[in-house]
Amino acid sequence: MKLYTKEQLIAAIKDIFNQGWHKSVKKTKNTRNDGAVGNTLEVLLGINENNLPIPNAQEWELKGQRLHTSSLVTLKHIEPSPTAAKIVSSILLPLYGWKHKQAGKKYPKTEMSFRSTTGSKNFTSRGFRIIVDRKLEKLRFVFDAAKADTSNPEISNWLQSVDNRIGLGPITPEPYWGFEDLRYAIGSKIMNCFYVVAESKTENNHEYFNYQKLFILAGFSFDKFLNCMENDAILVDFDARTGHNHGTKFRIRQGYWADLYTSVKKEI
Repeated sequence: MKLYTKEQLIAAIKDIFNQGWHKSVKKTKNTRNDGAVGNTLEVLLGINENNLPIPNAQEWELKGQRLHTSSLVTLKHIEPSPTAAKIVSSILLPLYGWKHKQAGKKYPKTEMSFRSTTGSKNFTSRGFRIIVDRKLEKLRFVFDAAKADTSNPEISNWLQSVDNRIGLGPITPEPYWGFEDLRYAIGSKIMNCFYVVAESKTENNHEYFNYQKLFILAGFSFDKFLNCMENDAILVDFDARTGHNHGTKFRIRQGYWADLYTSVKKEI
């Protein structure tokens, strides 16, 4: 594999941008979390996923997103602490989960689900929230039954089932992510970033991308990351079912990438 300087890689990306529409490498369109924009560009560049061919490549990440989308981009998979408690599989899913929509169809009748995209500004309809606790230096995942939307019969029935299983008090042990762990895990992953935005269209049931914008982002700031957590620009996404935990992800909204860095340069 050829090694590029950062400037050569930028030039190669610009050439691809000038070529117009490119067929997605993904067979299906999944705006929730498939990474198709970035994956397609990586293939066009002839590089392995998240393996940018430049010196000190481990310090650079390639991320992409569709233009005019409400979808989120994954920053990093990080399971909550205490890790020994296996929070998702041993506590959240069996004690706070609900019947999977495909239970008895695609999956067994007993299939449970725990999917929660959770921010810090508001409680979810099921009563979950992230608290940015600067004093204790941790992000806390909390449950407050009084905040659940019991006007929804499905949620009301679910809340009763939680009461039967574990009670309606706080989650024990409380799931959290320590600031220092996050600083290293996320900072080392996206210390510097090539961020691309592409227009999307679908023809004959296949998606195509026309790359529109390229940003070079440098100097990840953990303080800025915490600000984004407090502003709900970054959310925590649980995605687990009985048969498989797809991982707990920190995900960012489009338009906020620049807010994570001390240096932002728009190349295109």
